[in-house]
Amino acid sequence: MIEVKDAVIPELRFPEFEGEWVETKLGDFIIDHRGGASFKPKDFVSYSGCEVIPKKAISRGGRLLLDEHSPTYCNPTFFSNNPRSVIDESYLITTLRDLVPSGPNIGYLVQFKSNKSYILAQGVYALKLDMNKVVREFLIHYSNSFNYRKVMRTIMVGSTQVHIRNQDYFNIRFHSPKIQEQQKIATFLTAVDKRIQMLQQKKEKLERYKKGVMQKLFSQEIRFKDEKGEDYPDWEEKKLGEVTNIYDGTHQTPKYVESGIPFYSVEHISANQFSSTKYISEKVFEKENQRVRLESGDILMTRIGSIGVAKYIDWDVRASFYVSLALLKQRADFDGKFLSYAIHNSRFQRELWKRTIHVAFPQKINLGEIGKCRISLPSLPEQKRIAAFLSSLYKKIDQVTQQIEHTRQWKKGLLQKMFV
Repeated sequence: MIEVKDAVIPELRFPEFEGEWVETKLGDFIIDHRGGASFKPKDFVSYSGCEVIPKKAISRGGRLLLDEHSPTYCNPTFFSNNPRSVIDESYLITTLRDLVPSGPNIGYLVQFKSNKSYILAQGVYALKLDMNKVVREFLIHYSNSFNYRKVMRTIMVGSTQVHIRNQDYFNIRFHSPKIQEQQKIATFLTAVDKRIQMLQQKKEKLERYKKGVMQKLFSQEIRFKDEKGEDYPDWEEKKLGEVTNIYDGTHQTPKYVESGIPFYSVEHISANQFSSTKYISEKVFEKENQRVRLESGDILMTRIGSIGVAKYIDWDVRASFYVSLALLKQRADFDGKFLSYAIHNSRFQRELWKRTIHVAFPQKINLGEIGKCRISLPSLPEQKRIAAFLSSLYKKIDQVTQQIEHTRQWKKGLLQKMFV
């Protein structure tokens, strides 16, 4: 029997349900649990032995991330000597330990079902639930809610090996509705997850198509025709320094200010994110502009650490940049947007790789070496055709990316309002 205490109702609720949610303990829903085994290096094998479910496999959103390309195996003897850590049926799995206090996967719940046996690593627990009291998917979604994550942070203990104790976990008190409402919530939120997964799959397909079509465009397997249906002139191979002027950013780490002129570095180009930056003063900005000015139509390319990620500046920019970036100013007879796509082509990337100083830490490529990289260029009209085609493809990918982010944020809001 579930003990009723300070009963409450959620902010957002399906209209066919009424009445108060009741407070109970997580342990009231658990009828069995199994902890992971403590492995030593000698217990692991490189061949296809008995597969291990490690802590890193437990992720938010109810997903179990078993790496199919590089799974972890243990030897059969260790497997047979730890029967309580072996699972082979549908369980709710939680990671109870991680290396840092704010470890992202502590306490997240995922569903596991397989036709073969797996062994749990230390810090992973399998929970068997009383299905008469709780809907498994309801609990999975609850483990992603704000209130649940807040509770996880309060019961984490330890400094070097952060974890949550079984008894603390089982004693977590939370509010839940009757089974029918649990099922309705679980079904709805699972449908939202499927929507996100479909969008992710759509993005992956577009990314694969983009990669394939870029390979064919820059290898000239695919060619455009002019307005008369005639072939464009043959492509020419040139050094990048012959078609662009190349500069680097400031070599001095500037004094940052709370607000002012945006200051770009590698992470902004790599993440394609320019709305959140550090700032420099107007005085520092004007001094740097006397040496080199960043303008719309330019290309910024990473050259230290992460190498060869390019961004075409297609907005009215007023910013400065660090030495880790190279600034490419194209000349009038070449299209900057095409050039930014050509830089990401595998052939040009190999050119960069050959000229990169790999023994440096972090690795880097000097400005002079960038200019020596060879690049194949069609006539200006064909450059513009290729750039327009690829831009439309990138736009589709960006739109799907935004849909994914918006749906995730919407779900985040739902979780906060549908649980108490």
